[in-house]
Order: sequence, then C-alpha cells, then structure tokens
Amino acid sequence: MQLFLAASQITGCASSALYRSRHKNVSLLAISSAALTKMGKQSLRALAVRENRGCEQAKMWAKVLSAPYSFETVNIAEPVESDVPEGHVLLRFLAAGMCGSDGPFYRGDPDPWGTGKGAIPGGPVHEIVGEVVFSRSPHHRVGDRVVGWASQCDGLQEYVISNGEGLYKYNSSLDPKQAMLLQPLACVIYACELLGDVREQHCAVLGQGPIGVLFSHVLKNAGAGKVTGVDRIDRRDIAAKFGVDDPQFLSSGAWAAKLGVASSNTRNGWLGDDRNSERPQVIVEAIGHQTSTLNHAIQAVRPRGQIYYFGIPDDNYYPINMDWMLRKHLTLRSGVTLDRRRVLALADAYLGKHPELAGDYVTHTFPANEAAEAFMTAFTPDIGQLKVVITA
Repeated sequence: MQLFLAASQITGCASSALYRSRHKNVSLLAISSAALTKMGKQSLRALAVRENRGCEQAKMWAKVLSAPYSFETVNIAEPVESDVPEGHVLLRFLAAGMCGSDGPFYRGDPDPWGTGKGAIPGGPVHEIVGEVVFSRSPHHRVGDRVVGWASQCDGLQEYVISNGEGLYKYNSSLDPKQAMLLQPLACVIYACELLGDVREQHCAVLGQGPIGVLFSHVLKNAGAGKVTGVDRIDRRDIAAKFGVDDPQFLSSGAWAAKLGVASSNTRNGWLGDDRNSERPQVIVEAIGHQTSTLNHAIQAVRPRGQIYYFGIPDDNYYPINMDWMLRKHLTLRSGVTLDRRRVLALADAYLGKHPELAGDYVTHTFPANEAAEAFMTAFTPDIGQLKVVITA
C-alpha cells in the first residue's frame, strides 16, 4: 500500500515549518505506509523540504514595532530546517504574553542594552506558547506544545526559532492562553527560591499587576504569615484570590510614608523604632521601570529585612538610599531567571495544585492582528485587568 502525500501540506515549499495545508503548487510524494511509520513526522517533513528545493520559499506573517506604540504586519520568509541551530526548535505560534520589560521598546525608548538592533520581526516579545514543528533539541519532539522564552525576543510571528533550554512541554489539555501563565509563574518561583524560607513572615509586594499577584500567591502558599499587596489600581476585589491578606489601595510612596521613618537615623534609631512590628520583613518590588519605588521598599522594610527587585531595569544605574540600607542592615536581591526548564516544570506542578489560577489570571485576549490594541491594553493598567495575551 502507498500513501500519496502533498509535500506542501507537510512542510510547504522549501520549509520544514508547516503543518497547515497549501492548496496550490502541490507536489506529490509516493511513500509506503511502512516507510512512513519508520521515518516519522520529522524525517518526512525533511524529505518534503528536499523535494521542494526548486519552488519559491514560503512566506509567514510577523509583527514589527515600526514606531512608538505602532505595529505593522510584514510578510517574511519562513525559516527552513537549516536555519535551526543545534539545541533549538522551530515553533508554530500559538500565544504570546506581554512582559513589563517589553515596555521600553514599545514606548520607543533607546535600547537599554545598547545592541543597536532596532526593530526586529516578532519583537520585542519573549513570552511564548508554541507547537514544535521541527526540533534539534534533545528535550522536544515534533508535535509538543511548549511554553517559555522566545530566546531572540522575536515571539510575535508565525514561526519562531528558539533555544530548547528555555521551553517546557506543558499539558496539552491547557488552552494556550492559559498555558501562558507558566512563563511568568516560573520567573516568580525562581525569585522566591532566592528569598529563602518566608514561613510566618510578613511579606509585602509592591505592584499587584500580572507579576505582583503571582508573587502574592506564591509567597502565601510558601507559608508567609501575612501578605500585603500595594497598588495604585484598586485590586481589593481580587486580593483574596491571590493570597493577599492586606490589600493597600495606595501608591508605594504613600504606603511607605504611612510607616514613616525612624525618629533617629542611626543604627539604634532604626533597630529600636516602635513601628517596626508593622513593617514587612520581606518586600518584593514588582512595579519596576522607575527608581523611586525601590527606595520606597528600602524605607518601608523592617530592619534586618530583605528586598527583592524584580524585572529588567529601564536604567543601568539606580540611586538608592544607601544610608538606610546600612543602618537597617538590609539585604537587596535581584536576578534574571536561570534553570528555565526546571522552573517551568515547577510552575506546571504549582498550577496543578492551584488550577484556579488558570481561570483567574488571563483577563484579556487579542488576536495577532490586533497586537497594537493588545499592547496598549497591557500597558494601561485598569481595575479588573491582569494578564493580556495575544493568540493565533
């Protein structure tokens, strides 16, 4: 028995990327069913690529941040298998999320890393959910649905090449927009590991947006005795869902001012201040993108406490009140997420224990052709709004 397969339905002209069917320029391959079983999907796609070398390379859509707050759709060449380095995979786009670190690029600020690359197709998105259509990674097979990092920050395009070390195969029963939760959750879990044991401690999270509520939830479930959530957007209606005991509808500066400063700016003044019992022992600064909020955390935290600064800074240098750091005996932590496949697996296990998060977290979805509206929504916080996701 022979199966006649449309090569373009397997891969498309000169591309190992494609699952979707094409209805023109179809060439046929006659392959025995036994050979099909032996070859497997990936080898079959590679064969179809070789059989279609002569036809024009297929095109795919990509979004380009062409100007501040403005996206354009461009058609560019689809990747072919030779474009995929060792250890990498080729993904078909399923969903993407907006991260706060996308904000400077979206606003048109200078590249904070000074790469000089400018706008790239698919940029600046790195939070991605996709389906593996070609793999050179030992961790991922064709057909896997994965979540994690678009390693070149080019996730907003039809097909994406990404490092397999930053991706994790999630349970395919999850909708892609729900699976998007796992990437930011993995970042939060990694940060909370660095904080150490928080059992019975008073923890505060500055900012109760998409990242801040995850910090509140993870800290509470790690045994924090009390979780305070601070935000200038009123989050009191969702506070309990995310483990917040003490929602504060205030700016971080106004909240820190309520706690005041020591009457004497000396070691003994801070250590002996009678308001210390009201101060959190741990503060996570999850607002970012400004220098003042970090100093609010330094002012508000209890002596001998610790602060975690989360996120990519917009500026290379942050002025902080070093005198308070010294006299309060504080510890300041930060870091980018490492061990990504490991912490994505931990995030998957965490979601398994707290499945309600999947329904509470993503509040807005947009199709890819409305990327500009999605970004505008994501960077305009509002009551009732948390994670904004773009879907295929």
